[in-house]
Amino acid sequence: MPRGRAALGGAGAGEPGRARRVAARIPRGRPGRPEKIAEAVSWLMSDKASYVTGAVLNVTGGL
Repeated sequence: MPRGRAALGGAGAGEPGRARRVAARIPRGRPGRPEKIAEAVSWLMSDKASYVTGAVLNVTGGL
């Protein structure tokens, strides 16, 4: 099983420049930044998400 960044399948996924190349297909028109992922994780870990269970939160810019 792959580990690290490639295991997550993120915009970079080990391929330099990929995020910029696929940006046109992303409804938001740009690749996501690490801060956006961190904001989602922070919310999931907060009391505001205390009633959320068994959910998949897609932080994909609309893909």
